[in-house]
Amino acid sequence: MLMKNVVLGFYAILISASVLGQVETPQEELSEVFLSGTRLMIPFDEDSRSITIISKETIEASPAQSLPDLLQQVAGVDIRRRGAMGTQADLYIRGGSFDQTLLLIDGIKLDDAQTGHHTLNAALPLHLIERIEIIKGPAARIYGQNAFTGAINIVTKSRFESGVEVALSTGSYDQINAGATAYQSGDNASHMVHFSRNTSRGYRYNTDYDQSNYAFKSVFNKPGQQPWHLLGTFSERAFGANGFYASPAATDQYEHTQTSVLGISTAVNLGRVTLQPRVYWRRNQDEYIYLRNDPTVYRNLHMTNKMAAEVNGTLESGWGSTGFGLDMAQTYLSSNNLGQRSRFATTLFVEHRMRFFNQSLDVIPGVAVTNFSDFGSYAYPGIDLGWAPLDQWRIYANTGLTYRIPTYTDLFYSDPTTIGDADLSPEEAFSWEIGSRFNAGNVSWTGAWFQRDSKNLIDYVKPTPEDLWQAANVRGLLTQGWETDIDWSFAFLGKSQKLHLSYTHIKDDLDVATEELSKYVINSFKDRAVSTWNSDWDAQWSHTMVWKYGQRASGEVFRVFDLAINYRRPSFELKASIENLLGEDYSETNLVPMPKGAIFVGMRYHLN
Repeated sequence: MLMKNVVLGFYAILISASVLGQVETPQEELSEVFLSGTRLMIPFDEDSRSITIISKETIEASPAQSLPDLLQQVAGVDIRRRGAMGTQADLYIRGGSFDQTLLLIDGIKLDDAQTGHHTLNAALPLHLIERIEIIKGPAARIYGQNAFTGAINIVTKSRFESGVEVALSTGSYDQINAGATAYQSGDNASHMVHFSRNTSRGYRYNTDYDQSNYAFKSVFNKPGQQPWHLLGTFSERAFGANGFYASPAATDQYEHTQTSVLGISTAVNLGRVTLQPRVYWRRNQDEYIYLRNDPTVYRNLHMTNKMAAEVNGTLESGWGSTGFGLDMAQTYLSSNNLGQRSRFATTLFVEHRMRFFNQSLDVIPGVAVTNFSDFGSYAYPGIDLGWAPLDQWRIYANTGLTYRIPTYTDLFYSDPTTIGDADLSPEEAFSWEIGSRFNAGNVSWTGAWFQRDSKNLIDYVKPTPEDLWQAANVRGLLTQGWETDIDWSFAFLGKSQKLHLSYTHIKDDLDVATEELSKYVINSFKDRAVSTWNSDWDAQWSHTMVWKYGQRASGEVFRVFDLAINYRRPSFELKASIENLLGEDYSETNLVPMPKGAIFVGMRYHLN
């Protein structure tokens, strides 16, 4: 409690003192940032959606050790981790489920037909990421059905100089992280190759892990020619899963996953028409063992392969900009529990941008239509509206209809206590939001009010305690809320400071079937606050403090404080991080306790 009061008091002193020496801290030019993987190339500051950009500088300064840790600092994003170092984590946006959020890498969709539990399996090491683009709200019209509540796109680095980078860190619970990245840059092409491995004995019984990451990226025809981008990643994770699934009493569970991605894309400029074709393959393998030392008791092995081809395009005309696209994906599943399954999906996209009143008013209607070989066809219409009364200020609104096809786990999973339902219907929702964005150089602010009316939500129910849990479409859920973000750059005693404050409030009204017992529990954040302060001491030294507060619908409350101290030279970086400095006792999902503090010290050396 004392440490928390000291930190909050320090914040207050800095804010009051900043009026003595405000400075214009260089900001990323938002007019030059375009969302990746979209058809209409709209600058970030002209987009009529709730969008957050996490820059490379923010990533480097953060105490976060993994992508799940980093995303926890974003308003409206709920990462529910099981264990440390992002070993297993689920991704939620604005109170949705982990099956309702889409993750992408360089525009490649990483959805898994088996289950949304594997969304973050392909998460890359943070230093390979150029920026992260987060769209909150219905994004199915842009990306397809899995973007039910939003989408997150990881943009990998594509500009680098020749050299080798070596990283090594160690920390609590015998954690050792080591990696190497080689860069080669020529006149016509550049290449990156990466390998890293992270190991730990775990912070409690059966929470050890062994993670390996491999990645390569090549960019060909750099100087004004037709570009080609080739990306490949492979992530392997083996970990003890004490209480991760089933119940907290299941202390000897074990899981081993492998996820790979391979994609190639290009862009073709035909005058008024621009085409962006892409082909990719994603594979995920998931082995689950109930008793780690005796796989014969209960074992699941699932393998999912998705092969996809897509082309996105833009047509410029006197009527405005028209975006169009075609996406085809074939999915195969092989599982000892879920069976042998396949699905072919075709999605057509079209949207049109119109601008009025000296381009201050922006209107973008659009629709996506998907046909599933096993579920039929569904349409996702929507419209975005934006008005910029001033150059620094934008008011926007958007609305859309979306669906989510059940996963194979929803449809066919069975174990001694649970059974799926092959006759499930898709979930559906009608969403809207109203927001505003203001940017005055050293101060920026965003705020939004949102609502999502969901129907046919999939739950697991049973008439009596003795029966099996049965998957069924039994719920309706009205989710309402608001969120706000403030970024402030200023000077204190002549040193550059950056302060970020965010707050999210969500209210869920759930239809309850009183005649049945329910396994589905709405446990989103009722209130969520994040405060980040980054301070430069001098040209080499800086620190970042992150304070996170959350109260879930169940009443659980936690306050977590993280700290990072950074030292940078042209060819050398040193970072010390402390997670959960106040020793908070809390869990994020399934009653899995999180570590009560951890310390990490690492270095990164650049050899040119």
